[in-house]
Amino acid sequence: MRMRHLGKSGVLVSSLCLGAMSFGAMGNRDPEDCVRIVDRALESGINFVDTADVYSQGESERIIGRALRGRRDDVVLATKFYNPMGKGPNQRGASRRWIMKACEDSLRRLGTDHIDLYQVHRPDEHTDIDETLGALTDLRRQGKIVMAGTSTFPAERIVEAQWAAERGGHLRVRCEQPPYSIFVRGPERDVLPTCERYGMGVIVWSPLNGGWLTGKYRKGTEPVVDSRFARLGGRDSWTVDAPGAGRKTELLGELEKTARDAGTDLIGLALAFTLSHPAVTSAIVGPRTLQQLESQLPAADITLADEILDRIDTIVAPGENVSRLDYSYEPQALRHTRRRRVRH
Repeated sequence: MRMRHLGKSGVLVSSLCLGAMSFGAMGNRDPEDCVRIVDRALESGINFVDTADVYSQGESERIIGRALRGRRDDVVLATKFYNPMGKGPNQRGASRRWIMKACEDSLRRLGTDHIDLYQVHRPDEHTDIDETLGALTDLRRQGKIVMAGTSTFPAERIVEAQWAAERGGHLRVRCEQPPYSIFVRGPERDVLPTCERYGMGVIVWSPLNGGWLTGKYRKGTEPVVDSRFARLGGRDSWTVDAPGAGRKTELLGELEKTARDAGTDLIGLALAFTLSHPAVTSAIVGPRTLQQLESQLPAADITLADEILDRIDTIVAPGENVSRLDYSYEPQALRHTRRRRVRH
């Protein structure tokens, strides 16, 4: 397993990061099996684990805490805050009030005294970034977090966070976690160059595009039993009839042939593609089963030739998202008419 520097932080992390979104009620309901997945990941050389408080409402963090007991110092541990963790109006977001509470809750569930990378899960349009960075800076001074990161931030908000840190003397954001895959190349236009410019690490989520780049979803066929599409079918992009799904199905054949010519399979091609970008530090793999993890581990040792990368560019153009549903963050003005009309 190759190690890479997480931006300019000085921290070395594995090129594959174990994502724990599927641990708990959202995926694998067997804690013992989840621990076995963590065991195998660490055995393979992975030293980077990513979770979030909202994953199965804290259950994922509790499983990770249990799995890392006695070997916490061997792992770079990342988690996230922002999404609702209760019915109360202030049990969410990126305010100081919530960050301080959310961090204590995550530390308790993880069974640790510090979080290596504490990430804002999504931009909070209702909170001044100076407020958020001030709280994260205080957590760093208290020894409760080591680094701060963001997830799914557009380029302009990444820049805003860097400027706010410089002006206010706050902790700098060291890492961004964007969606990035062969089918979601939008970050190449702005997010990835911006991260390079500021010396930030990049850990990409959904490098298999929610399972599309495993090849198991095809138009006109029923989703595999207990697959993500079967469990989440009908929600946004989790359906083979979603906008863009038809084009993805058409492109899979070309990508599978490209993978064979590269001496690998579709999973290996997809993961190695994300790791070939100079801005990318690590790709998050989120296995629900041990078998899924085993199918993804070989990608850490694959280096794609330029001619293979050139062929991928002809299949999905650089900077292009195949489906509009793969824009994981949109300004609220695009979702709510009242946010884009003057009130009289």
